[in-house]
Amino acid sequence: MKAVGICGSDVHYLKVTFFDFVVEEPMVIGHECAGIVEEMGSEVTHLVPGDRVALEPGISCWRCSYCKQGSYNLCPEMKFFATPPVHGSLANQVVHPADLCFKLPEDITLEEGAMCEPLSVGVHACRRANVGPETNVLIMGAGPIGLVALLAARAFGAPRVVIVDVDEFRLSVAKDLGASETVKVSTNEEEVAGEVELIKKAMGESVDITLDCAGFNKTMTTALNATRPGGKVCLVGMGHNEMTVPLTPAAAREVDVVGVFRYKNTWPLCIEFLRSGKIDVKPLITHRFGFSQKEVEDAFETSARGGSAIKVMFNL
Repeated sequence: MKAVGICGSDVHYLKVTFFDFVVEEPMVIGHECAGIVEEMGSEVTHLVPGDRVALEPGISCWRCSYCKQGSYNLCPEMKFFATPPVHGSLANQVVHPADLCFKLPEDITLEEGAMCEPLSVGVHACRRANVGPETNVLIMGAGPIGLVALLAARAFGAPRVVIVDVDEFRLSVAKDLGASETVKVSTNEEEVAGEVELIKKAMGESVDITLDCAGFNKTMTTALNATRPGGKVCLVGMGHNEMTVPLTPAAAREVDVVGVFRYKNTWPLCIEFLRSGKIDVKPLITHRFGFSQKEVEDAFETSARGGSAIKVMFNL
């Protein structure tokens, strides 16, 4: 391992639990990663020692109906880095299937390779929502996933992308990354109606697709109300496990709601987006730490604190 990023789920696991996944014994965390091949099995033909690779962190069974249909991200037997009880990749060495190790072009850094994992969430969300050159996209939340969703939507050709958040700093980052407009909102659910009007005004046209990268009652309510009749809302973030949202009015306007769980078949496209320059993830990496006890602790405190920290990266 040479580059490992900290994800929000890693911070949650440090505090014991993340939705249905519970940490019951010591576990190595980390799943956003890239490294250098040291050894490989006798039947591996596409890699050699010294190759720089980005790792897709989920090992599916390849036998169940989901895997056979191509939806391997839904495999019930999935072994995913740093999802209990599977150990993660914040370690000096890991053993991983060769078909989940993707060789990096010479002009892509190992840090960028590690960023293929969060970027994959944005790419998979855009695919699920059918983002393209004729769809105006609204993104709820300008955290790390909201920002990679912004980059992905732009790369998929979305003509206008408006992003919404409660934090001024994150919105300024989004603007620098290519958001058409930004809208600062509050956490007060009573202000949804007024904020929906501000969002529509910022978009200037209809909101065809909304990617909710926060996943709270208020963000999902805003998404359902702001999206045009016949549009689509894609729930990406997992802020609340249960929500009370105005689903019936949205259904009466034929607004489709789709979910996202991780990703599938995204690494080759992510690497191509990085290689071609269509996407630049480097501005998202705001803090870097080495691999010592103190630096690991400092890194997680920095990530958990938020503020100016977007993506915290370990260099091993």
